[in-house]
Amino acid sequence: MTLVQTSPASNPYGVAGATPGSRLSALARETAAPSLSLIALMGLDALAASGFAVALAGLLIDHAWRGESRRIGLVALGAALALRAALTLARSRLCARHAARARAALRDRVLRALLERGRGAPEAVGAALTAAIEEVESLDGYYSRYRPAALEARLTPLLVIALIALAASPIAAAILLATLVPLGAVLALAGGAARLAADAQFAALSRLSGRLADRVRALPAILAFAAERQETEAVARAAREVSARTLAVLRIALISAAGLELFGALAVALVAVYCGFSLLGILPFKVPETLEFRHAMIALILAPEVYAPFRRLAGAYHERQMGEAAMARLGPRLDAAGPVMAEPTVAEAETPRDAIMAPGIGVEAVVLTPGETRIGPISARIPPGALAVIAGPTGSGKTALLLALMGEIAPAEGAVHVDLPDGVAGSLTWAGQTPAFLPGSILDNLRAAAPGVTAEAAADMALRVGLAPALAARQAGMDAWLDERGSGLSGGERRRLALARALLRPAGLVLLDEPTADLDAESEARIIAMLRALTPAQTVVVATHAARLIQCADLVVRLG
Repeated sequence: MTLVQTSPASNPYGVAGATPGSRLSALARETAAPSLSLIALMGLDALAASGFAVALAGLLIDHAWRGESRRIGLVALGAALALRAALTLARSRLCARHAARARAALRDRVLRALLERGRGAPEAVGAALTAAIEEVESLDGYYSRYRPAALEARLTPLLVIALIALAASPIAAAILLATLVPLGAVLALAGGAARLAADAQFAALSRLSGRLADRVRALPAILAFAAERQETEAVARAAREVSARTLAVLRIALISAAGLELFGALAVALVAVYCGFSLLGILPFKVPETLEFRHAMIALILAPEVYAPFRRLAGAYHERQMGEAAMARLGPRLDAAGPVMAEPTVAEAETPRDAIMAPGIGVEAVVLTPGETRIGPISARIPPGALAVIAGPTGSGKTALLLALMGEIAPAEGAVHVDLPDGVAGSLTWAGQTPAFLPGSILDNLRAAAPGVTAEAAADMALRVGLAPALAARQAGMDAWLDERGSGLSGGERRRLALARALLRPAGLVLLDEPTADLDAESEARIIAMLRALTPAQTVVVATHAARLIQCADLVVRLG
């Protein structure tokens, strides 16, 4: 197997052409959207509404229900109301559970995509965190409110119209059916405008969230350069933009709601006029039915039920725009992530070192462009099992080349080839200049790269890299707690801990960035001996300024 990291021009990444709506629908299917259950609940609700209409019409007509019949009618009326309330509660809980499943599944994918993104990604950290938190959370209304409302708007009005035709008046049912046509046109026009407004609103909200998160992280620098006023004004402008975009969305929503109410009121008025004129016998045309007062009452009571689902859909339509806007922003992240890598199993983590194979590395005219700097072209061939050193002055691109070997940044030109033999459990291991740590104990951090390693093996590696004084100074020893910055450890101790963590992972390729910096001469000699001992079983590539380490290398790649 050969891992090839090429420039975008020679190997463009494919991006799926799925629309946000199709992505949302696919996610609903993957998380088992309760369509059949919702249809059953909506059908029962329509039947309960019909029972309510029949009972209420009977109670309003004195000569129809008297004595025992009136008591039965009151019981039926109360039962219909209670049933509708229970069905509404069951439907909301069912939709909320499905929305939670969909958000959890999408959040897992987004977090994996963010964790796999390269360090050279141009997107700000705050915007990336917004994608994983706020944009995923914004899909709650789409799955819990909009999709159920859209399904109800497609089915329930037709079912209620059919019940009116069977239990009351086919003519009244035809009138209600005819009014649905212009209503659909109005909702379609309003929906297109609402989508554009929602896209702009969500983009503005994402920019504001990203700016806030990144400025909080950079607060010491802002204070040091007395840039508080400029940043405050910039945040205020972003907040005003979000406010204006939000008002635009609400304006469209209110206009569409007004149009819906207008058509709903006209439909009920037309049914009322027809029923009244028919009962009075003054219709200007003949109709193929003889309308009774009870049937007219049932038709009038059920007529608002035809438009009730559309009102709920209009109230939730904004959730669709928010959901599609969020998925449009999440889609490129999911596409760029590619297939999700399988998590290493315990068996892989415990692979013995004699089972791994050292890969060879080829760097062919690679040009790197981290930020505004151009580095290269760089060409080199590192044989399997060699100790190679990347040397050069500060800023010459040593770290960038290591990141290219890891596959975290793509070359602007050229290609990087890392030959990984088939069947190798581990691919590479890494320790950088500014290591990050997990909130947890020292032991937890040592075992992060190799979950199957024993506590004894982790402690032995810690002692071998020179962490004995650091452990002795802490009462808890290996159980001493660290935050994500390794607070309480010196710079050299943090580097040693990161180095120990990297060396615990059995991998064919070992990439290290300044592993001997901040170390005394004795510790530096010990680390160099450890790295020398890794070869020829493993290929070791080190970026360093250290003259002693450069002298011990099999191959030196000089930059600058």
